[in-house]
Amino acid sequence: MKLLFFTVFFLLFLVMSCSEKNSRLTVTYKLQRELNEVSGIAYVDNKTYVIEDSGNNNSIYLLKQNGKIDKELIIENVKNKDWEDLTSDNFGNLYIGDFGNNDNMRKNLCIYKIYANQLGENKITTVVKTSFYYPEQKKFPSDKKEMFYDCESFFEWKGSFYLFTKNRSKDFDGTVLIYKVPNKTGRHKAELIDVFKTCSNKETCTITSASITNDGTKMVLLSHSIVWLFENFESDNFTNGKISTYDLQHKSQKEAICFKNNDLLIIADEAGENLGNVYEFPITVLKIEP
Repeated sequence: MKLLFFTVFFLLFLVMSCSEKNSRLTVTYKLQRELNEVSGIAYVDNKTYVIEDSGNNNSIYLLKQNGKIDKELIIENVKNKDWEDLTSDNFGNLYIGDFGNNDNMRKNLCIYKIYANQLGENKITTVVKTSFYYPEQKKFPSDKKEMFYDCESFFEWKGSFYLFTKNRSKDFDGTVLIYKVPNKTGRHKAELIDVFKTCSNKETCTITSASITNDGTKMVLLSHSIVWLFENFESDNFTNGKISTYDLQHKSQKEAICFKNNDLLIIADEAGENLGNVYEFPITVLKIEP
């Protein structure tokens, strides 16, 4: 019996080791236990910030280099309805995407701005709010075959927000709607600028986060197990350039991605058995597997 136990253990060890090697995901640190539903991550001024999704605090967390919480920045005047992504602009301001819409019923989708000079405070009041709606959505909730209006992914670039929807439709076909919203206060009509197809496997091809480099030369989308890299695009026509796909060969509920620099990605997943980690993933891997 002992021999059987050690044989099984050894085989499991080999499988896990091979999976980690093949994925090329490097665990940077394990997140503090309290952060079990990280939904967005941003890297600004050599500092890492995260948020959590619905049901959690109205807070942005600054992380130490070991994954522990260095500071909790409480946002006093808003509620975490369903915070699904965190991004930044080239001036160091942060933006919270409160646009989670699992049932395609919400009419109060919005983005909150946190100024860079507020990030040293313990308690914050946000004064800039961008509200928006999808003009293509006619029913609340949408029909089961047209549930395109959930969103967990966005970034800010050149004065606009770009949103990438999470498809929850029956008969999933990988459709991702790409919307553009001006980075301004007020309520705006989101502009549908493109459609991207991932794959027909709902478990691996629904989009959970997005990011763009500061110079706008590279853009990525994330699912639970895949990264899509977009390069050589013109203006904001992201799908007209080179698109590379990489299967991470790593199973977890990955919900957040951002660029640490032009060649290195940071990825975070939700807590689970031996999970709740922050990883680093080099873009150079994608160069060899188009």
